[in-house]
Amino acid sequence: MKPLLKQLLASTALLLAMGTMQAAEPVRIIPAVQEMTTADGALTLPGTPTIACPQELENEGNLLIQYLQADFGIRATKEGDDATISLRLDSGLSFPQEHGYTLDVSGKGVRIAANDATGIFYGIQTLRQLVTKADERCTLPYVAINDYPAYRWRAFMHDDARSFKGKDIVLGLLDEMARLKLNVFHWHLTDDQGWRIQIDKYPRLTEVGAWRDSTQLGGYRGITFDPHRHGGFYTKDDIRQVLDYAAARHILVIPEFEMPGHESAAIAAYPWLGTTGKEIKVPCTFGVQYEVMDITSPRVYKFIEDVLDEIIDLFPSPIIHIGGDEVKFDQWKASPRVQAYMKEHGITTPADLQVLFTNDISYILSRKGRRMMGWNDITGNKIHEYNDADDATARQKLAEGTIVQFWKGDLDLIEKTARQGYDIVNSYHYMTYLDYDYKQIPLRQAYDFSPIPEGLPKELEPRILGLGCQMWGEETLSDEWMYSRIFPRIAAYAEVGWTLPARKDYDSFLHSLEGLKNIWKKKGYQVGGE
Repeated sequence: MKPLLKQLLASTALLLAMGTMQAAEPVRIIPAVQEMTTADGALTLPGTPTIACPQELENEGNLLIQYLQADFGIRATKEGDDATISLRLDSGLSFPQEHGYTLDVSGKGVRIAANDATGIFYGIQTLRQLVTKADERCTLPYVAINDYPAYRWRAFMHDDARSFKGKDIVLGLLDEMARLKLNVFHWHLTDDQGWRIQIDKYPRLTEVGAWRDSTQLGGYRGITFDPHRHGGFYTKDDIRQVLDYAAARHILVIPEFEMPGHESAAIAAYPWLGTTGKEIKVPCTFGVQYEVMDITSPRVYKFIEDVLDEIIDLFPSPIIHIGGDEVKFDQWKASPRVQAYMKEHGITTPADLQVLFTNDISYILSRKGRRMMGWNDITGNKIHEYNDADDATARQKLAEGTIVQFWKGDLDLIEKTARQGYDIVNSYHYMTYLDYDYKQIPLRQAYDFSPIPEGLPKELEPRILGLGCQMWGEETLSDEWMYSRIFPRIAAYAEVGWTLPARKDYDSFLHSLEGLKNIWKKKGYQVGGE
């Protein structure tokens, strides 16, 4: 008998022993679980429930105690095996995707089992949504759940480069990611308008590059400016605290160090990084900037490797995101030095120059035990109107093993990229950009997004790792504005990433979303789309 079927039969037998089976779910979890059966009756938690967990699950047990106290005012304690809530590792459990779990609620208590700590943590998040508090009594319906994620990659991206937010806001975002079982925090730390990470070898990156004189309002089309100086950066101690916090919540933090475009803040700090070598200021306007790194310079390569060394020393992530998007080729075409370099090395187009540079970075990262990721511009396909087709279509092949984050271009490019053997994260901007308003991406549109494009051949589907939703920072000077774009759409993207399509139901999702909205409002987060 297959392990999953065995689990389902065992859970069903348990519920039959508890009472009459019901067809309707007593509670709807967000993201929706893959399998749930229910029975008559409910478990009332004692005033001081006890939690049993092995030493390997001490972190998860401690977090459960914190959640029960914060969410419901329940003071739980750790006890032995005969406990109200039991957390158990079981290597015999098997799921279609890693980090699955089972959760059973009966008159005997709550039992969460998984074959790893991450699965236990996800079961705890489901438990939090099962509890109902009324008249100072906390109850859970009798249920048996078998659950696991649909996709391995369920990411939220936070752009600190354009609008610096600081550690407390990041920790709060991680909390909400954890609640929704999102597992990748993509941290956009460098861009034209700001450099946000302390690099000891290059102190001017934060002394100069972390600050700008004013800020364009209303995005790159805005005609007014906030006249106040804006800036800030994360010290290495700040980042270590964020990483520890995320790791405890089973969230992988992937740093993004943009190159060779979107580097004006770094060039303002060290003008020799740029193709022209001219002194510039950190841009106060948004949109695609003109400045591009001189990637023919050995000194620039040394800078990149030095910065990567310090990033890798900080971040345990096996993946480093290098950006690679929106490179304007004008500077390279206008530079006699770059043109001479291209001719000397037989490089025919600026797109080929960028692909070769990107492959060099891949080699540097692979030597350091890391895997490269970048926006789909790095594949060398033309996706921008400001670069000529002859310049923007590369003949060179991107390095093997690269993860391509698709954000723009014809959807056929996803199939092309998958056929070339690359893993893909689908972040198509018309479907996943949280800075777009609710007219551009209504909640329903976010909910209906599929990381696997319609018509993608079945054999290529495993190349789609999952999705990312992006909160770009051009207009996030106001925290309230930022939160109103994130909430509630982040819940829709969480369900896209976790729940199999057959289990999704938008009306049911909306009904359950009201509970999350109330939680977010109580925490002081502005909820949009209303």
